[in-house]
Amino acid sequence: MFLDTRPKVDVCIAQTGESYLCATDESLLRGMLRLGRKGIPAGCVNGGCGVCKVRIVDGTVASIGPVSRAHVSVEEEQCGFTLACRVAPASAVRLEVIGKLEKPFSKRPAMVASHVPTPQATRHEGDM
Repeated sequence: MFLDTRPKVDVCIAQTGESYLCATDESLLRGMLRLGRKGIPAGCVNGGCGVCKVRIVDGTVASIGPVSRAHVSVEEEQCGFTLACRVAPASAVRLEVIGKLEKPFSKRPAMVASHVPTPQATRHEGDM
């Protein structure tokens, strides 16, 4: 059994008041996912999709990778916006989740296949 002795700080999600401990050398998103928690939407976990966009309300974070300008502009970053997968907590952090998880591949509603058997679908080879 592995005992995680890394230094950890408290991360609080402002909208729900829920918090979790996150190691100072892991992203805010990975820390949440490691504990099996939900709150920050997760997508690609590499900074490319923008699903985990948050605003740091209190505390400080350190960059652990580049933030895609397609998802966070320089102006937004100066106002505390970032991607939770690209920053690690340097102190206790309070954050706001910006958006809701959306399917990045299509804006159309998903089609659900119906599984109601039709007479043709219930025939057996010997019934013909």
